[in-house]
Amino acid sequence: MSGTFVGMPAFPAAAREALGDTQLRRNLAHATHVIRDKRAAVVAEVEDWEELRLAGAGVKEAALRDLATHLETLEESLTRAGATVHWARDAEEACAIVAAVTKAHGADEVVKVKSMATAEIGLNEALEAEGIAAWETDLAELIVQLGDDLPSHILVPAIHRNRAEIREVFLRRMGDVGRPAPPALTDEPAVLAAAAREHLREKFLRAKVAVSGANFAVADTGTLVVVESEGNGRMCLTLPEVLISVVGIEKVVATWSDLDPLLRLLPRSSTGERMNPYTSTWSGVTSGDGPREVHVVLLDNGRTRALADDVGRQALRCIRCSACLNVCPVYERVGGHAYGSVYPGPIGAILNPLLHGVSDEQTASLPYASSLCGACFEVCPVRIDIPSVLVDQRAAVVDSHRGDRVLTPEAVAMKAAAWAFSDSRRLAWAERVSGLAGRVIGRFSRTTLPGGRAATGRLPGPAAGWTGARDLPVPPTESFRAWWDRTDGGRS
Repeated sequence: MSGTFVGMPAFPAAAREALGDTQLRRNLAHATHVIRDKRAAVVAEVEDWEELRLAGAGVKEAALRDLATHLETLEESLTRAGATVHWARDAEEACAIVAAVTKAHGADEVVKVKSMATAEIGLNEALEAEGIAAWETDLAELIVQLGDDLPSHILVPAIHRNRAEIREVFLRRMGDVGRPAPPALTDEPAVLAAAAREHLREKFLRAKVAVSGANFAVADTGTLVVVESEGNGRMCLTLPEVLISVVGIEKVVATWSDLDPLLRLLPRSSTGERMNPYTSTWSGVTSGDGPREVHVVLLDNGRTRALADDVGRQALRCIRCSACLNVCPVYERVGGHAYGSVYPGPIGAILNPLLHGVSDEQTASLPYASSLCGACFEVCPVRIDIPSVLVDQRAAVVDSHRGDRVLTPEAVAMKAAAWAFSDSRRLAWAERVSGLAGRVIGRFSRTTLPGGRAATGRLPGPAAGWTGARDLPVPPTESFRAWWDRTDGGRS
């Protein structure tokens, strides 16, 4: 009952299709403008915002530099508090652990708190294959699940849907999986939320097992932290008998006090609020209160691979606020589905290649899904230099193709340039050809660049794709060396 990103096309093809969806573009433009305006207003209230960003980045970087020690401390603290800790090297192991624990308690369904980690590993699909239904309880995730859709935003997975579309999804699908939507359902937000609340309540009260992620994990106290806005997380964390938390190993921080800057940065950067409506913390099992059994699955799934990258490791500082998505001109126009992952936008363009490598066409296209404008770094609460990592990952893509037998057009062009530039006679010949081309093309140029220099319009043939959105300056009719010789070094 949910879509899958498996088999998604490379970013250019997916983006081209998304650009043709005018309703999607209207939905995205409205939502991202609203969120980023709210963020800007509450950030402006904090006089020492830059110092707070530095503090948050410092906390996360310090944890990553001694990650192994902090993870061992976390395991010891959780075990001492009565939790069972599991280690998962990849998605398959993590899904198998969750399925085994669920089956051990005779459950055929779980309720879920919104979790990027479980979406990353495809947990819902894995549980469905084992005969276990996974019910999303976050409103936006519920919309995505009922619509057999895919998430398109880190914070607001259904950002690509408008109210009318959500109403239709509720009317069409709620009755198939539980309490149906009222026949007189309108598209008013409060009415839609009330319908979702009634639909989910029976699932909360019935479920024996819940699955969560965690925004942070405090090593010295063994405390997991979830922040949310709707209260569904609190229901999942307290009502079921068994709680399974799937936590990426990069979520660990050393001490309770390290949460201070992060819990001040996150709500302002994500939802544009001064604080989260719900901040839930739990440490193992407490007699007579909450779940009777707690399992914590510490997930790698490429994170140690990213940690080994000297430039890219800073991506693991990400606290999943989505601020970079809301200011990205590329994301605003194409949405999240074009990125082919649960991690879209600028952070997804670096995180996916870092976690999985650039061996497949879809992932290898992501570092190029950016204008390198730098807006993402300016709003990142933990100061991830996304543009620098994007450039580094582009180099990794190029390096991965150096041994290819069939060269790409770009590689052919670079080899031709190297051949010409490595010999003065060949370079002189290339300059003469370029000058001749400049005289011919100049007659048909249709664009003038600043300073009066002519440029081509859209060229035919193989160059059409590149020149369709770029101005290509017409080659000069005379090279610098020819001018130098003709004017005796500029003296005549």
